[in-house]
Amino acid sequence: MSTYSISKIYATDKKKNRAVDSLLHQEGINRDQNLDYTCGIFDETDNLVGTGSCFKSSLRCLAVDHNHQGEGLMNKLVTHLMSFQFQRGNSHIFVYTKVKSAKFFQDLGFTEIARVADKLVFLENESSGFSDYLSQLTKSEQHYQRVAGVVINANPFSLGHQYLVRKACEENDLVHLFIVSQDSSLFPFSVRERLVKEGTAQFDNIIYHETGSYMISSSTFPSYFLKDDELVIKTQASLDIQLFIKIAQTLGINSRYVGEEPFSQVTGIYNEVMKTDLSKANIDCHIVPRLAVKDNVVSASKIRQAIKDSDLEAVRPMVPQSTFNFLETDEGKQIIERIQQSQHVIHY
Repeated sequence: MSTYSISKIYATDKKKNRAVDSLLHQEGINRDQNLDYTCGIFDETDNLVGTGSCFKSSLRCLAVDHNHQGEGLMNKLVTHLMSFQFQRGNSHIFVYTKVKSAKFFQDLGFTEIARVADKLVFLENESSGFSDYLSQLTKSEQHYQRVAGVVINANPFSLGHQYLVRKACEENDLVHLFIVSQDSSLFPFSVRERLVKEGTAQFDNIIYHETGSYMISSSTFPSYFLKDDELVIKTQASLDIQLFIKIAQTLGINSRYVGEEPFSQVTGIYNEVMKTDLSKANIDCHIVPRLAVKDNVVSASKIRQAIKDSDLEAVRPMVPQSTFNFLETDEGKQIIERIQQSQHVIHY
């Protein structure tokens, strides 16, 4: 009987990383760009026969050489990765997998949250995680006919975001405003949440929510087993919208407002999928043209680029006074320094 060992693969170990890439390619998987831990299973002769990785609280890029399948190696991989996650303080674990592999994870105690046709299943290791999130959402004590949902990252909060929220508030009795709470942005969540609430304080029909781990962003979505870039975007959108529909049904949301992005093919595809999928669930989708200031379309990417270029005067006409005031504080100056040191501030 073969003896196997499992160990961490360091980013500096080029030989083992080439072996990981080769094994993933052999098993029809591309290495995810977002990984913060990778391990390998090796046989007695130090050949790589299995690999798996993590990114934040998710498991990714799991593969076992097809010549060694049926030997319990995938179970060994998952056990090791779960132990690693627990050691670094992550007890709530997520996994995205092909439909054909979903039962394997369900047998290990994972619960399905959502799926996209025959492409992708999203699971978590807490049986009531998503249902607990739904039950914790703040609901209105009154019944309203027109209830809207808006989801924003606000990196940082701009006049464009404020314009989108204003439109939703003016056209609806109640607005559920979701702020992306995953800290994958140059402006941390605590700051983004504060700037959103300060920039929308004039509207009295908003209920604020954190998205938790249940609204997917491009920085965390797994694309490693989807071969086509457009398919990745469409699948990401469909999964995100399936989750939003369940949230909308809980809160009685019957419309969603999103900003148009005329310069982003990714967002254009995303919005079209959103419009189609929401209509199937009887939820209206309003794609709102972007606010323009002096014929200049306002976007968070432009604001970050101006900050990187040390041009705060270009930022001023694109943000509410509360956001600009924050940038002049010591905390704001620290974020400005971080942006100026960052290589990538524009997201496509």
